[in-house]
Amino acid sequence: MQIRRSERGFLGMSHSPLYGLNAVDAAVQRQLDAAVAQARALVHDFAPELVVLVGPDHYNGFFNELMPPFCIGSAATSVGDYLTPAGALNVDAALALGLAEHLMDADFDVAVSRRMKVDHGFVQALQFLWGGLDTPPVLPLFLNAVAQPGIARLRRCAQLGREMGRFLDGLPQRTLLIGSGGLSHEPPVPTMEHPDAAVRERITCARMPTAQEVAAKTERVMAAGLALAAGSPDMKPLNPQWDLQWMQATEQADWSAFSAQGEAAIAQHAGLSAHESKTWVVARTALDSPGTGQALHCGLRHYQAIPEFIAGYGILMLHNLASPHVPERPFP
Repeated sequence: MQIRRSERGFLGMSHSPLYGLNAVDAAVQRQLDAAVAQARALVHDFAPELVVLVGPDHYNGFFNELMPPFCIGSAATSVGDYLTPAGALNVDAALALGLAEHLMDADFDVAVSRRMKVDHGFVQALQFLWGGLDTPPVLPLFLNAVAQPGIARLRRCAQLGREMGRFLDGLPQRTLLIGSGGLSHEPPVPTMEHPDAAVRERITCARMPTAQEVAAKTERVMAAGLALAAGSPDMKPLNPQWDLQWMQATEQADWSAFSAQGEAAIAQHAGLSAHESKTWVVARTALDSPGTGQALHCGLRHYQAIPEFIAGYGILMLHNLASPHVPERPFP
């Protein structure tokens, strides 16, 4: 297939650390596994030469002692939390620094990490799509989704994505933009309002957790998923209606209805960690190439509310590539 400028695709994909840990109904698991397999097949048919991966962190790489709203990694290493592989991501350092320079020139004051640490919020998507960290070259972009007040607003996420798209317009590579995160969910991720000073210290200062601390955290998150599935009043329920509205807004690249409700409504309606859904905004707005006249096609739209995984789990793939290998259902 001939490579043409501005050929790119978008994949919005939820993640959950409990995928493979907490058991769910067999039919639910089959449906989810089938959707992930379909996403993997579509991505391989699309054959990206570059992956722009927008993901959050869960106090494994970024901490409150210094928490940027956005950060580009010129190198990145997976910490290997939950069931994800540890090791170096295949980062294109030159392109990552080129993107950072482009964004700075466009008045986006993004942070740059020469040794970024990432967790399942980045790596699970790579693991599901390529089986591990042996992937096409990656540009990792961190988005703070847990630490207020430095969580970027919807409007700014869209502005950043559009400017990132202008950078990609100057590249020859067929590019896949992945937004990893969301949708509605509120796992037991602590905040700076936590009453325990030791917990506040743990999410403030970067340090390697002990094996015992990792095991205790895993058990705590697994128990939270089971409690949500059991209907515990201590757990914030998933919000499928919000999730489906978000997926529709992402297809149309129009989140004005959410912006009109205000930033606080995201956590109110969909959970504290639903700000991860903004990774979809950044990646989706980088998809469009104004003036190219290329139509968008939707290859996959899938959603399941899975309380055992503490996840409103959505997968959405769009692309602007006319190909006999990639489904071309007309974009609505």
